[in-house]
Amino acid sequence: MGPTARPKRTRPWHASCVQQSVKRPAARRLPGLKPENKDEREENSRPMNAAPNDDIILEARNLTKEFKGFVAVKEVNLQVRRGTIHALIGPNGAGKSTVFNLLTKFLTPTRGQILYKGRDITRTKPADIALMGLVRSFQISAVFPHLSVLENVRVALQRPLGTSFHFWKSESSLYDLHDRALELIEAVNLTPWAGHTAAELPYGRKRALEIATTLALDPEVMLLDEPLAGMGHEDIEGTAALIKRVAADRTVLMVEHNLSVVAHLSDTITVLRRGEILAEGPYEVVSKNPQVMEAYMGTGHA
Repeated sequence: MGPTARPKRTRPWHASCVQQSVKRPAARRLPGLKPENKDEREENSRPMNAAPNDDIILEARNLTKEFKGFVAVKEVNLQVRRGTIHALIGPNGAGKSTVFNLLTKFLTPTRGQILYKGRDITRTKPADIALMGLVRSFQISAVFPHLSVLENVRVALQRPLGTSFHFWKSESSLYDLHDRALELIEAVNLTPWAGHTAAELPYGRKRALEIATTLALDPEVMLLDEPLAGMGHEDIEGTAALIKRVAADRTVLMVEHNLSVVAHLSDTITVLRRGEILAEGPYEVVSKNPQVMEAYMGTGHA
């Protein structure tokens, strides 16, 4: 007798067998919910504590900087209001320069957050924030000593145009910038010096030229690092008046030692001591703070 034929095996039925042939219904959205668009997704991705405030143009939140265990700046919370002059002052070693370098991105914070117009710029490079309108004076204060005042300002005006390194072009290509350069020179009271080289300028007028080259970038926020340092009495008065004038349509944050000057210049004064904010407010409030009088006024305030 021949071999017995094996019965044909049938594949057992399973739900997975028909899984691919069954069309799944579309996911149902709960009543009252609308599909998210791109703007809504970006808005929902923001931290809850990062709600923008149109009145605050520059802000530091819990800003901290440590150098190998030494805490130079500790939990600094700072708000600079749009269209104001805000002074950052304090005695030597208070942490003013460190805070300033953090805000202008020349230092990276150990902890904390920096916001510009509601946007987080904590990890943004200095050159990028300058293009955004946040300009520190010394970033473009590389004044060419052997160029005239007019030529220095024209070079600064080239930067937003991206033509700063077009050395092969003739001088006539800069004539379109001539009128604007003269306007800036007039704004800082340097018209009589327009044809003089930068090396010929007295110190106070050289600082005015630096402000003119800063203005050439059309900043929304100007950050001035001790603009009155090293000046005689006659230069201090003129430079302070210049800062007041150029701040008419922009925001200014400045580091300064001279409390008697910023008293007449600033809308808000923030006093630092040992890396922390000691006091903040208008001069009338800050000047009456006993801790400020002890920590700052006792170090040479006139």
